[in-house]
Amino acid sequence: MSGGQIAALIAAGAFVMLVLVLAVPILRLRHTVDAATRAINDLTERTSPLLVNVNAAVEGVNTALGQMQTSLDGVNVQLERLDTITGHAQTVTANVANLSTVVASAASSPIVRVASLSYGVRKALANRRRADEEQQVRDMIKQQRRARRQERKAAASGSR
Repeated sequence: MSGGQIAALIAAGAFVMLVLVLAVPILRLRHTVDAATRAINDLTERTSPLLVNVNAAVEGVNTALGQMQTSLDGVNVQLERLDTITGHAQTVTANVANLSTVVASAASSPIVRVASLSYGVRKALANRRRADEEQQVRDMIKQQRRARRQERKAAASGSR
């Protein structure tokens, strides 16, 4: 045997030794991978029912939240109506307060009473005078029309 063949034989022997040495950890690794696969499968089998229950619970919560949202929407609509009513009541209260102030000041002040009476009397007298003047003007217009008609009749009877 030559030196090259002996070296090849030694290299082949070393390769076989390497394969044998590496075979043991690879076999152990295969057992570890198989155990991990079994654990994962077992965990999946155990958690599937739990996940189904969790999904059902979440759907129930979502339904309840939807109902709560609908209820809150209704409450918000009623609160808006109540705000409107409160605003109107506030306006009415302010108007009544102003009116009571005006009535109190008008009723308590004799000067205001006398002034309002004199204003009313002046207004009534002015209206009366105006009505009298208008009646006089109407009467004058009527007399003028009658006079013109009579003149036309006289002119028409004289020209015939």
